[in-house]
Amino acid sequence: MEFSIIGYDPIGAWLKTADTMEELLPYRNTGGITWIQVKDVRDGNLLTPLIDCFGIHPLTVEDILDTQQRPKAEEFDTYLFITFKEARLRDEADAEPEVAQISLILTKDTVITFQQSSGISFDGIRRRILNNIGRTRRMGADYLAYLLMDTVVDTYFSALDTLGGRLEDFEDRALDENDAALIPDLQRIKQILLKIRRIIWPLRESLTTLLPPDSDLINPELEPFFKDLQDNVMQAVETVENYREILSGVMEVNLSALSNRMNKVMKVLTIISTIFIPLTFIVGVYGMNFAFMPELGYPYAYPIVWGVMILIVAGMLIFFKRRHWI
Repeated sequence: MEFSIIGYDPIGAWLKTADTMEELLPYRNTGGITWIQVKDVRDGNLLTPLIDCFGIHPLTVEDILDTQQRPKAEEFDTYLFITFKEARLRDEADAEPEVAQISLILTKDTVITFQQSSGISFDGIRRRILNNIGRTRRMGADYLAYLLMDTVVDTYFSALDTLGGRLEDFEDRALDENDAALIPDLQRIKQILLKIRRIIWPLRESLTTLLPPDSDLINPELEPFFKDLQDNVMQAVETVENYREILSGVMEVNLSALSNRMNKVMKVLTIISTIFIPLTFIVGVYGMNFAFMPELGYPYAYPIVWGVMILIVAGMLIFFKRRHWI
């Protein structure tokens, strides 16, 4: 695991890194805001000093270590616990979304983040703190928690933008009757959207817990920020639903194209079969091998039969043409 700690106040800021949590805890900024960052969370025993220092509940520790945890927000006596997931998607057409859990503990003057992996980077927030950019150093720990969550929500829009580009390609491919890979590709994108939906949907509900007066640890002045964050999550949810509808529409268009192609094939086969029905009747009659059929002895019987069959074929084709069947 990787450990780092940032302390700041309106006057200054500093950053410390270490290999163990015992080395970092003495640097807690008791007079300002402290941000403790733990990456690559695997072993709960290494978190024991942190757990004891902040009185973290055992159920919270279980949720931090459970990487399959559903996004949620819970308020305890001394802290607010939030767990959610980041979603990153590479540009490759067959790329699966990279999902990693992030857990956050918020107290009055401390934010602790636990990352399943080193995937998402909060370096931008670090720079804003260390270089005193924006309002972060003048705000409390709740504003830092908002910034962290807002950064993760931005990963949803980045992933959805990538999927949107793929959907445009599918719309162009929908009318290609010979594209056998389209349906498997659509199913793959549908599974990706379902996976992203499972990440975003519970977070929409959890953010309600963070809005004042539901949470005592969130300053009422930050209510517009968290409402905006909630609106962004709702927008992401709506985008996912819109993409799912687009996928369904593309599948319907493709199935219609395939159905039209099948109808054309069946039309040709039906016409051929219809043409051969009277011809089969004629050759069937003259294939009965009766000894006293009068036409059998006529010298021009064979060419006459062929002429009749040709006239029948030509007449049927003219009839079909006039009825616009071919």
